[in-house]
Amino acid sequence: MHISISAEELFRVGAIPVTNALLLTFIISAGLMLFSARFFGRLRTVPGRFQSAVEAIFEGLWKLVIDVSGDERLARKFFPLVATIFFFVLFSNWSGLLPGLGTVGLLEHDGHTIIPFIRSPSADLNMTLAISLIAVFAVQFMGIAAIGVVKYGKKFLVSPLQKPYGVGTFMGILELVGEATRVVSFSFRLFGNIFAGEVLLIVILNLVPFLVPLPFFFLEVFVGVVQAAVFSILTLVFLKMATLEPEHA
Repeated sequence: MHISISAEELFRVGAIPVTNALLLTFIISAGLMLFSARFFGRLRTVPGRFQSAVEAIFEGLWKLVIDVSGDERLARKFFPLVATIFFFVLFSNWSGLLPGLGTVGLLEHDGHTIIPFIRSPSADLNMTLAISLIAVFAVQFMGIAAIGVVKYGKKFLVSPLQKPYGVGTFMGILELVGEATRVVSFSFRLFGNIFAGEVLLIVILNLVPFLVPLPFFFLEVFVGVVQAAVFSILTLVFLKMATLEPEHA
């Protein structure tokens, strides 16, 4: 069985290669947008079971954002990004559990290697890097918008003449490096967990295709939820930290 660490190209649109992970990313994004438009456009005063379940999920997320931010005004700014990241990462993680993973796709020219149609976007480092960049840039933007460019800059640029001499400058540099390394930690944490799970399922399904893979399948369902929660909660925490004024300002 051919297992590639990178997403495989299915076809091209002009000069742009469309990989199996990119194709599924578009499908998930379109599905979430279509669901949101239909669901929020048809809300009922007396909700049914499905509407109640969805509302309960959103209320749980809203309560989490409120608890962490400690400010409803900030929570209203954070919630759209945090909720979007959670649902997109969740369904990206779960998409790798769909039937046909690694087995249904296009045959390459050798007639033996399969390029699967289904590749979890979270198992593609390009996607995890892209969403990590979005999260980190959003943190910087929110921080600057909340406390201003000057105060936000003082978190990283501290005069060495300020007591204790040199310590604040060194800590500021560490903070700046930490902001950059978040991109790496975000992207590789998500990619590593989901790609490892995808490989594990493919191996187990090829060794013992009946019953035995079920516990691993449910484990990956749980891992998908945990990774989506970790990514969104870390983003929320970093957003809150970015809006706090520096102590030495």
